[in-house]
Amino acid sequence: MNKCIEDLLSFLDNSPTSYHAGIQIRNRLEAAGFVALDEKQAFTLKQGGKYYISRFDTAVIAFTIGTEPLAQTGYSLAASHIDSPLLKVKRQSLKIDKGICKIGTEVYGGPIISGWLDRELSLAGRVIIKNSDGTYSPHLIDLKRPVAIIPNAAIHLNREINKGFEYNKQNHLQAILATDSMASNPLLAAIAEELQVSPEQITDMDLFLYDPRPAELIGLDRDMIASGRLDNLAMTHAILSGITNVEPGKGTNVAVFYDHEEIGSRTPQGAMSSLLTEVLERVSLALELSREEHYMALRNSYLISADMAHAYHPSYAEKYDHDYLAIMNKGPVIKLNADFRYSSTADTSLRFIQTCDQAGIKYQRFVVRADMPCGSTVGPLVAAELGVAAVDIGNPMWAMHSIRETSGTQDHKALIKVLQTYYS
Repeated sequence: MNKCIEDLLSFLDNSPTSYHAGIQIRNRLEAAGFVALDEKQAFTLKQGGKYYISRFDTAVIAFTIGTEPLAQTGYSLAASHIDSPLLKVKRQSLKIDKGICKIGTEVYGGPIISGWLDRELSLAGRVIIKNSDGTYSPHLIDLKRPVAIIPNAAIHLNREINKGFEYNKQNHLQAILATDSMASNPLLAAIAEELQVSPEQITDMDLFLYDPRPAELIGLDRDMIASGRLDNLAMTHAILSGITNVEPGKGTNVAVFYDHEEIGSRTPQGAMSSLLTEVLERVSLALELSREEHYMALRNSYLISADMAHAYHPSYAEKYDHDYLAIMNKGPVIKLNADFRYSSTADTSLRFIQTCDQAGIKYQRFVVRADMPCGSTVGPLVAAELGVAAVDIGNPMWAMHSIRETSGTQDHKALIKVLQTYYS
């Protein structure tokens, strides 16, 4: 197996939530020599230095300081998001009904709901523990094993299920945790056992259901990746691989990993926050740029917004504009939209095209059908806030927002090569 693909599979398997993705990113950055900075402390930077900051333990910004004057070179930016559609557990909705322990869930983002039914599910997230000295500490948890299921009603009881049945999110997405548990609260008991604490110490938690089946290579030629959360952890991994495998040079490189894109980005860790604006300004201040020079740097900057793209699916051929098909394993995709749901224009696409040519990688273009709505990314939000030239790109995939998505191995290797060329 190719080393970068093997690393992608490991990254996917160890990132069931954005909390876990955040620590995976930080661990890889530190292994590559990046130094953590505290947002509450003044930034001290030097040429050739490699740094990162983390906000609320999910969103991460990594950057390397180039040797050329920042006002003239600008920032080479690439951004993705680390969250994916999930089902969040509603801890106070746990009930025992005829001996069956069930718990309600809340839909995070826009998943394909039917895929979550009749599937072995695990639990992961963040738990706040009260310590013996009265202090509180957060702990990441990942049970890894299947502990829940959301069963369908039998077709004999729901004859309409194959005719466009709509699941009620309140009633039909309750997860079964046990059928004859001796514990009064089996969920707290399982978490307490995993963390080696008493159930009474568990103060609060953000827990999510997820599919624990590992990411796998599939197909006769093993040229496809089947996994949860490919949107958008695959793009996150590609950017991370790009910036960690290139030594600091003339330019200043930045990798941005936002959280909460799937729910609109309007959080302190999201693309509509102050996060990137503040960090770039603080970099300029630490390098003793004037305010005028800071704005010059922004005008000389460029952003690659990387979010997965819709691959042509032959069973749904009518869903595509056949003049703009993105074919899996045929290279990264430039995404275009007249209403600027994507940030790409002819002018802003040019640098990405030139980088692909320099790396020897073929690229594709995608436009959604004119009679269908278009998705969105962090690209237009960041480009508008900073006033930078930006392009939206992504690798082709099937079943976006399914609990199990599919993408191509060749595309992932190709995009890593493009991003390493970009950062070089």
